[in-house]
Amino acid sequence: MKLCIFDFDSTLMNGETIDFFAAELGIEEQVAQITDRAMRGELDFFASLQERAKLLEGLEVKKVEQISRSLPLMCGAVESVRALKSRGLKVICFSGGFRTATSHAAQILGLDADFANTLYAVDGRLTGAVGGEMMFADSKGQMLTRLQSILGITEDETMVVGDGANDLSMFKHASTRVAFCAKEILKKEANIVIENRDLREIIDKIR
Repeated sequence: MKLCIFDFDSTLMNGETIDFFAAELGIEEQVAQITDRAMRGELDFFASLQERAKLLEGLEVKKVEQISRSLPLMCGAVESVRALKSRGLKVICFSGGFRTATSHAAQILGLDADFANTLYAVDGRLTGAVGGEMMFADSKGQMLTRLQSILGITEDETMVVGDGANDLSMFKHASTRVAFCAKEILKKEANIVIENRDLREIIDKIR
């Protein structure tokens, strides 16, 4: 293998970034319910992302940045990324979440790149609008095929790791497909299923 793509929320990071933001506004349960349904494939991802972002309107950017820098990494995230990179793989993060979180984690983990979305702000507060590279259900798959073309990497040389329905599109373009503590909709398309919240198990599975 030459390329590994990780999802971020509930994969490299232990939780959902947007739920941490929502907790600051006292609407964590409301947002979490929408997130869960989207990850199960019960809601359109684009529409659910817009709906959840709108609920964050008014949250201070300083608070967003503070939370993004304090998000808990998944158990084994550092070790698994380090092990994959030691084997010569490019390790990249695709997230339907937000770059304020993924860019910080990318530095800590030593990722080669991160692709995510942006919460727009005016005068230091979120407007409720969102845009970016990972807005749609098929965004991860489209980005993966572009990277494979640029890097000259085949599906057989690609591993993907995720937990939710919006990871399905990238599963279509990789021979090694890891469902990590995943929703049933994703497990059905995986050839490696990990039920313990420890990313180090990936290394054991691919030896």
